[in-house]
Amino acid sequence: MPDLLKNADKSYSFQPQRFEEFLFSHPQTRAISEGWYRHVEVDKIWHNCDYFLTHSHELRKRIDPVIADLPVRASFLAHVSMEILLDHLLVANQVINLARFYEHLEAANRTAINMYLKHIGLEDSSKFFNFYDRFLQSQYMYDYGQIENLSHALFNICKRVWNFNTQSVHHQLLTEVLADYTNNYLMDYKDVFQYVKSNLTYLS
Repeated sequence: MPDLLKNADKSYSFQPQRFEEFLFSHPQTRAISEGWYRHVEVDKIWHNCDYFLTHSHELRKRIDPVIADLPVRASFLAHVSMEILLDHLLVANQVINLARFYEHLEAANRTAINMYLKHIGLEDSSKFFNFYDRFLQSQYMYDYGQIENLSHALFNICKRVWNFNTQSVHHQLLTEVLADYTNNYLMDYKDVFQYVKSNLTYLS
């Protein structure tokens, strides 16, 4: 939910913990808050673990020459690349069932979500649900199965921060860097998921 809201509108900023008395009194809104808190904790553990810090640093050094003529900050691109590379590995190796993932999102109780959003301060949820419908329709996670698709996703994320255009060579070189790094340095990618899981304290 935090990521979906930020992607719907980057200006959104909410603090559901301020409304726990109400949100935790209903099973469905309580579940949304629990998922929110767990997501925040997973992010914190991931962004502070040696696996992320080491690999994003190494990947940054390889990405730097690829984007030397672009305004993109290499550390930012390396950060996002690490996360999307993990998504790629999960999808390509069929560790997750994407069809079931989208089925669950499609089946989410929109009445409960709308009540939740209104209570944390989003009076008009139409923008969120418009984004949510586009997100479900695009099913872009399927594209992550092929590593040659990742450069477009990554540069599009960067374009939310910087104004620039890419050439085909940028995509080609970034794809080569990502493929080489994945094949040679991320064979143990499943270990980081176990590490995060073992360090969770909320609802572990």
